[in-house]
Amino acid sequence: MTADRTPLPTSGRFAAPQDREFPTTSRGRRTREALVKGARTVFARDGFLDSRLVDIATEAGIAVGSFYTYFASKEEVLLAVLENVNEGMLHPVMEAASVEHASLADRIRASHRAFLRGYRENADLMRLLEQASAIDPEFAQWRLARDTAFVEVNARWIARLQEDGLADAELDAWLMAAAFSATIGRLAYSCYVLGSERDDEDMVETCVRIWVRTLRLETSAAER
Repeated sequence: MTADRTPLPTSGRFAAPQDREFPTTSRGRRTREALVKGARTVFARDGFLDSRLVDIATEAGIAVGSFYTYFASKEEVLLAVLENVNEGMLHPVMEAASVEHASLADRIRASHRAFLRGYRENADLMRLLEQASAIDPEFAQWRLARDTAFVEVNARWIARLQEDGLADAELDAWLMAAAFSATIGRLAYSCYVLGSERDDEDMVETCVRIWVRTLRLETSAAER
């Protein structure tokens, strides 16, 4: 399986310009990557509203004037940061869910372990995403696209389980996936952003139980 990229806004402050080309030289790619890495540090430290382009350039070790060679605005580099985080979290989940010769329960377990690990590692930006999407409609649009990408991955998986006779066929696959995403996402936010400490493996096993019992997966089927 391959992950879908999060659709980016086509208009507004968070829209990536259509005519901007990705750097083709090794030096250009390294410079752009340094700016994205520097922006991630600054956004996580200062928040989006208080972060400054000069701070991003300084963190990246690059002259501030060079910033505009690669990004048109603070909003555009933020999109690049979020795209990296999004793909970095989604790909491990996809890979864990598609491991061959593993039982269904183990694939569910591995995919949730990968998701929770990625969430914990990016908790600073998950806090930023939560705060910004609550006050900025365009940011909220990007977040909805991101969340939908995760939901659709799980919805396709649930639908295949239903087709194979392993999950309750009467359930709406997309709605179930959305409910799982909301429940587990809020659990991760509470534990890794708000600081409600819980054992990681206990959280994983709770997620497995939610999936197996809600989808009415038979124990024998889940272990196949």
